[in-house]
Amino acid sequence: MVLRPPNLPHWDAVPLRDWFSAQFGVPVFVENDANAAALAEWQFGAGRGVDDMVYLTLSTGLGAGVIAGGRLLRGASGMAGELGHAPDEWDGESCACGMRGCFEASLGGAAWSRRLAREAPAASLVLALAGSREALRPEHLLAAARAGDAFARAELARWNHSLVRLLALVAFALDPARIVLGTIASAAGEELCLEPVRRALHARLWQPMRGLELCAAGLGADLPAWAGLAVAWAGESCGSRSGSGP
Repeated sequence: MVLRPPNLPHWDAVPLRDWFSAQFGVPVFVENDANAAALAEWQFGAGRGVDDMVYLTLSTGLGAGVIAGGRLLRGASGMAGELGHAPDEWDGESCACGMRGCFEASLGGAAWSRRLAREAPAASLVLALAGSREALRPEHLLAAARAGDAFARAELARWNHSLVRLLALVAFALDPARIVLGTIASAAGEELCLEPVRRALHARLWQPMRGLELCAAGLGADLPAWAGLAVAWAGESCGSRSGSGP
């Protein structure tokens, strides 16, 4: 059952599993996209070799999948991993979920695009690459940052700082061996994101926790296919046709 995801308007209590199962006559497993990606990266990608891992997707919104003790963590209501809606700033930007100041409103791609449309200077390379304010996307900012644009570099530093706050929360709450970052952070790469975020994060952790690894997702454009396989495999392995996914 798909239950009112913030970035999919009107998808409230949609019995997706039952529809697909009836149409195709096969077992169907429905999973939150971040959970599915976490399973895939853990089994086939950058999370291999550890039993405690967190995968963060930073695309339209912000979601996470948590592998704890070699199992996907679901929580009491099935909402474990919804880190995008933990508060970053109590009175911050409006979020698609209806609240204000969520980490998704600071780090999610849709929210960041809206911010860039408001804040990008007319002379910025970010705007020149996008062609218009309406077309501005994080990928334009990353390209401008690589070219040395001052606004892009400053804005990326702000985004990285917010990401470090979230990762510190994750580290102290879950103590994972590895955090795998997808989409925007992965696209930004080592120089622009991973290395400065890793350095700032480790400076905020207690000494025994500084073995925490921070790396980019490993499955690239093939992640959705691997995620589907991982969910089907996990579903068949547990012998259940139940699924989840806000």
